[in-house]
Amino acid sequence: MRLSTDWLPLGLVVALAAAALPLVPSVPTWLTLTVAGLAMGMMIFIMASGLTLVFGLMDVMNFAHGAFISVGAYAGASVLLALKAPMESPSLAVNLTAVVPGMLAAMAIAGALGWFFERALIRPVYGDHLKQILVTVGGLIVCEQLIHVVWGPDLVPLARPATLTGSFLLGDAAIERYRMLAVVVGLALFAAMSLVLNRTKIGLLIRAGVENIEMVESLGYRVRRLFVGVFVAGSALAGLGGVMWGMYQESLTAGMGMQVMVVIFIVIIIGGLGSVGGCFVGALLVGLLANYIGYVAPKLALGSNILLMVLILLWRPRGLYPVGR
Repeated sequence: MRLSTDWLPLGLVVALAAAALPLVPSVPTWLTLTVAGLAMGMMIFIMASGLTLVFGLMDVMNFAHGAFISVGAYAGASVLLALKAPMESPSLAVNLTAVVPGMLAAMAIAGALGWFFERALIRPVYGDHLKQILVTVGGLIVCEQLIHVVWGPDLVPLARPATLTGSFLLGDAAIERYRMLAVVVGLALFAAMSLVLNRTKIGLLIRAGVENIEMVESLGYRVRRLFVGVFVAGSALAGLGGVMWGMYQESLTAGMGMQVMVVIFIVIIIGGLGSVGGCFVGALLVGLLANYIGYVAPKLALGSNILLMVLILLWRPRGLYPVGR
């Protein structure tokens, strides 16, 4: 990844935060908006990171990624709602005994669904983007209807753990506890993915496969075997992001995954198709811009992400950190 040598796109995050400071009436308000934007960006990164790897390595237009987000959110919420007593405990350690199993359940169910999608729907249409779009959109619709069958059509309220509810003061700035958890989880995930991609043989094969699949296969490695693993891992990350997004919104709907897919695709395009580092920086830019614009000029908030994508692509047509293909 070029993130280690090309710091200019990462500097955009700092520049954006600095440019917003004069537009906000006070430093505490700016700090609150900045932390909120970083938290939102981290959750978007968690949901988008798996999809960018899937597209980069497998060249798959997977519009069903939103289904993995929704199913993971509902699976995780089922565990969290069943563990109501630990969720309401005033101890963070006890809260985590419910949150961690909920996250693991979300990843397991979403990963299993991803495995099924890859085997049954996507494998027969490798190399054909039009058919990929059609079958994955169809799969997304079916999954949303199955969510209605299993969990019901009504909105499901999902309370946050007791110790992650509310805010704490950092000087005069109010910082939500849950947003800090999202920042920590997002940074940990990015560090883990960077370590795996840059320091392990599997990561080397994945990065080489993103750059040039034919070359890696000519050396005797069966890159196609990585496809299933990468697809399942990407689906599991979507499930993790889904349950975290559900706690962030404190409610679940069957269409919640589809609602964030536009933002996810914007982040992937901004970062560079197949680039985890670019996805990370792009998610931070989108999260920060959405919060700053939402506060300063709410009517412009809906179009701010599109404008950001246009400006980035005018500067770097292949994204912030483009990969070989």
